[in-house]
Amino acid sequence: MDFIKENERIYANDKDGKLIAEIRFSLKKGIAVITHTFVDESLRGQGIASQLVRLAVEQIRKNGVPVAATCSYAQLWLQRHPEHQPVNPSSHH
Repeated sequence: MDFIKENERIYANDKDGKLIAEIRFSLKKGIAVITHTFVDESLRGQGIASQLVRLAVEQIRKNGVPVAATCSYAQLWLQRHPEHQPVNPSSHH
């Protein structure tokens, strides 16, 4: 699948131009917040959402800012992939 990358959005359209996958994120107070993930029903279960979050995290990291999420899927993904979490010394016990 060919994803189109923009500053605060990564998405893909089908051959007819219909949006079939999308992730949105915005920069707020020096943190990039993933706010929305969408995958068309026809593509569910193929790992597309995970791929979108990974692409967004990689793009955000290139800008040198930490990643957070208000989107529940992205929050869960970040918990499952701690290597992508920002290192926060205050979070260690």
